[in-house]
Amino acid sequence: MRVKLLPTPEQAAALQATLRMVNQAANHVSKVAFERNTRRHYDLRKLTYANVREEFALAAQAAQHAIKKVADAYTSLRSNIRAGNLGPEGSPRRAKAESKPITFGPDAAKPYDDRCLSWNHDARTLSIWTTAGRLRNMAFTGSPDQLKMLTAHRKGESDLIHRDGMWFLYATCDLPDVQVLDPVGFVCVDLGIANFATTSDGTLYAGKTLNAVRHRHRELRRRLQARNTKSAKRLLKRRFRKEARFAADANHVISKRIVTEAKRTGRGISLEDLSGIRDRVRLRKPQRVTLHSWSFHQLGSFIAYKAAGQGVPLVYVDSACTSRECSTCGHVDKKNRPDQATFSCTSCGFAEHADVNAARNIASRGATGWAVSHAA
Repeated sequence: MRVKLLPTPEQAAALQATLRMVNQAANHVSKVAFERNTRRHYDLRKLTYANVREEFALAAQAAQHAIKKVADAYTSLRSNIRAGNLGPEGSPRRAKAESKPITFGPDAAKPYDDRCLSWNHDARTLSIWTTAGRLRNMAFTGSPDQLKMLTAHRKGESDLIHRDGMWFLYATCDLPDVQVLDPVGFVCVDLGIANFATTSDGTLYAGKTLNAVRHRHRELRRRLQARNTKSAKRLLKRRFRKEARFAADANHVISKRIVTEAKRTGRGISLEDLSGIRDRVRLRKPQRVTLHSWSFHQLGSFIAYKAAGQGVPLVYVDSACTSRECSTCGHVDKKNRPDQATFSCTSCGFAEHADVNAARNIASRGATGWAVSHAA
């Protein structure tokens, strides 16, 4: 949960100095980790803890967090390399990542645990450690629902973030499990290019309006990239954040409507397993741009966590041939898709919007998968 802080100018300056000092310490630890080829948290702590405490004047817990942040960053890098996310061995991107230590920007997040951060929910203030000492009575704010959840369920670490001149704490909330009941059916979600999400009920989400906004963003980005000036690069960075917020908001709206409808009708949700979709799909260049520039994984994860919070069953199914299979007779043929939006079965003559037909196939597979996995 993102909690907005309302520091005074003096408090903001202390927070800024703390972030810079902690990230300088993290860069020092990262350099040692790279030069000594040491990645484990325990080994890094033995090598750098005393030096970090003395050179950067960090409290014991802050020094521990800086070292752990570096160890976690190298763990993530190794995982990405093993998964092939940085390309095959010898690729320029992977070689660049492996050839230098990980670096942290001056405003990179700083983790806090309950020994460095305490909350006063009644007064809506907190006490937080900084390099200038403990800052008390720093105000924070949020919506009534956020504050209620924060009071009841906050647990674990919180990350201090400085973004666009504002200060935030990303607090972890541990919510209780919601009982999942057997569904009376499944509403399926087909994720696509022309329509980002289509349900088996025939509801189309996004489409022309959202794609028009994305096209405008893409054109502005293209023009700025062509200029290649310092000011253009600054604007590109700002636009990137704006586009990310736009995509997240759209995905939140779509996922909330889908989960709400599934809960209202007592059904579960069936989603395509899109793991490795970018490597599997072969599309023309304009379609590749559309596919790669939208976070379908984010939409799927939003649906998953909202479904878990509402007790709505969720299953993942194989997406192979769902767009070419007839939802009425089961006939699979490439010719069943004469164009992007049309499905017309060459066997039984059934016709439907292509995305709706694919969604019904996924819903059917979801019901089968649920029955198999929950068989007595």
